[in-house]
Amino acid sequence: MDGPGNCDCRRPIGAVEYRTLQATRQTLVMSIRIVLVGTTHPGNIGAVARAMKNMGLTDLALVNPRYFPDKEATARASGAEDLLERAMVVDTLAEAIADCVHVAGASARSRAINWPCLDARDCAVRLLDESRKGPVAAVFGPEKSGLSNSDLDHCDTLLTIPTNPEFSSLNLAMAVQVVTYEIRAAQAGKLPEYEADAPLATSGDMERFYEHLERVLTDVQFLDPDNPRHLMRRLRRLFIRARPDQNEVNILRGILAAVERDRETDS
Repeated sequence: MDGPGNCDCRRPIGAVEYRTLQATRQTLVMSIRIVLVGTTHPGNIGAVARAMKNMGLTDLALVNPRYFPDKEATARASGAEDLLERAMVVDTLAEAIADCVHVAGASARSRAINWPCLDARDCAVRLLDESRKGPVAAVFGPEKSGLSNSDLDHCDTLLTIPTNPEFSSLNLAMAVQVVTYEIRAAQAGKLPEYEADAPLATSGDMERFYEHLERVLTDVQFLDPDNPRHLMRRLRRLFIRARPDQNEVNILRGILAAVERDRETDS
């Protein structure tokens, strides 16, 4: 996690606002709390609120923040000010998680004791599963030091985010965004597959297309019938991978027919 010296909390003029696609399914109510312990930079609190709201989480708890409420937090929330207004502010971690049935503590450091440990993806699944039994929490420590061992004594498992070992420092809001995204993805389940608007081309459709394609390629002298060098076989493999539907094959054959008409006009 980085400290306040590494955090530029000002929004650049003309900054791009990234919009996510709206889910068509009804959002499930998730009793998952994000707990920030000893956050030193108020801008990070606002950025975390924004990350949470992006992914549908609304329960934020702050343990002994250095500055809160604060205008920097409000500015960085960028539309998630309601989460800041409803945030629980307490003096100890024990208070923030008193009603929780399962608690995961974020940590990038190896610990001397053998602590149960899950990466962000597996931890998200675990949090969702445990949230059916009652409130659960993901806890994040101060930017510079992370959670202490005494903080982790309150946690059921360690939460880790795999990163580049040569550059592993994550901003607090980045770490929360990764975890909340994994929670959202685990909640949503498998995305709906692409549904073609026409039936897939049959084997007969494709054979007629290949014959047409070979004829045109030969006519424009791209394919030498006396020295084909497996060209048509490679093209077959290409279209097998593409799995075109009947409309798409008709479009391709229409292009080939246009090339033939153009050649006839020139001749």
